[in-house]
Amino acid sequence: MESRHLLMISLGGVIGTGLFLSSGYTIHEAGPIGTILAYGIGAIVVYLVMLCLGELSVAMPETGSFHVYADKYIGPGTGFTVAILYWLTWTVALGSEFTAAGLIMQTWFPKSPTWIWSALFMLVIFVSNALSVKFFAETEFWFSSIKVIAIIIFIILGGLAIFGAIHIKGYTHAPMFNNLFKDGIFPNGFKAVFTTMLTVNFAFSGTELIGVTAGETKDPGKNIPRAIHTTLLRLVIFFIGSIVVMAALIPWQKAGVNQSPFVLVFKSIGLPFAGDLMNFVVLTAILSAANSGLYASTRMLWSLAHEGMIPMRYAKTNSRGVPLIALSLSMLGGILALVSSVVAASTVYLILVSISGLAVVFVWMAIALSEINFRKSWLKSGHTVDELKFKTPWYPVIPWAAFIMSLLSCFLIVFDPNQRSALFYMIPFVLLCYGVYYGKEYLKKS
Repeated sequence: MESRHLLMISLGGVIGTGLFLSSGYTIHEAGPIGTILAYGIGAIVVYLVMLCLGELSVAMPETGSFHVYADKYIGPGTGFTVAILYWLTWTVALGSEFTAAGLIMQTWFPKSPTWIWSALFMLVIFVSNALSVKFFAETEFWFSSIKVIAIIIFIILGGLAIFGAIHIKGYTHAPMFNNLFKDGIFPNGFKAVFTTMLTVNFAFSGTELIGVTAGETKDPGKNIPRAIHTTLLRLVIFFIGSIVVMAALIPWQKAGVNQSPFVLVFKSIGLPFAGDLMNFVVLTAILSAANSGLYASTRMLWSLAHEGMIPMRYAKTNSRGVPLIALSLSMLGGILALVSSVVAASTVYLILVSISGLAVVFVWMAIALSEINFRKSWLKSGHTVDELKFKTPWYPVIPWAAFIMSLLSCFLIVFDPNQRSALFYMIPFVLLCYGVYYGKEYLKKS
């Protein structure tokens, strides 16, 4: 993969339906300033984690890297648990993405069954991943480009409307930024920022895909740092820029209640076919997330097999270097997640979603702790910091800040009764993963 692929994959993993559809709901819950604050803190947490991941992945470019680092610098049980959690995260996401894609197609073809579209998109994404790494990277580059262009157009048109350069329905004067402050800084209280932080952290999940791609990247020493340094800037521009535009043009009480805030703003400006255009962009966002998700979950299985934690046959690749068995198993996991969302939505699927939601934060904590222990080990073995091609700045402040802030976002769930149950499912599942790993090791020895 080249630098442009890596950059778009990291952006593509992050920019999804969370921004296009759920952002209005977030503004409605936390208020404009509360949402901007939450997204700002979220962007900082992600950037700190990425700086830790940068040092690790440049020093040791491994495909499916997180669990390899966790295995080596925290412990094999943690490495196994990280891989299983990350695999589950993307596999569950696959199920929901394919369902969402089918539902969007129904807006254009109302009489067609959802499952036909879901099956068609499954085939498209499977083929994209099965052909070659280069083909996957190229498709992801174009999927992500469409999303990025849509956001840039939204911010430009929205900015012109804010300052009165173009007319927006419902205003006889330039709206400016009155909507941001007119009901106070935190209209629903400061506590709402905490509960929003959880949603924001999950919205930013996907940036760590840079680490998964490290072993299949051209010149990782040059391309990975470049992708990491530009990620925060782009996250701030795309996420916070979009939020500011939405909050300035739509009163926070109305934001995202009935439809996507993107559609609402485009319609108010008078953009023709606003609904259809945004549905196309959201469909692209969904397919992009599914494309990246299948790649990530496949590489996790391949890496687990490569490290000897699951049978070696899952690491077998074809002549184009694609691990087809791991790919097929990950796609099967996505199909089972989709089935469970229909058959057992209130039991099995709810548990899967709860675990996968917190799993990314667990992975971030493992990345930060791995970097702390890696640096200690590096110096202990006689190396110097200057030998590292990419150094996490302000060590150990940055990795510890990344670890503590990620940990805090887990505990913040306690403040939100709607998400509290995630902890009750997550903790036993993590203990089960450790139990399976060490039980397997005990049986090997005996």
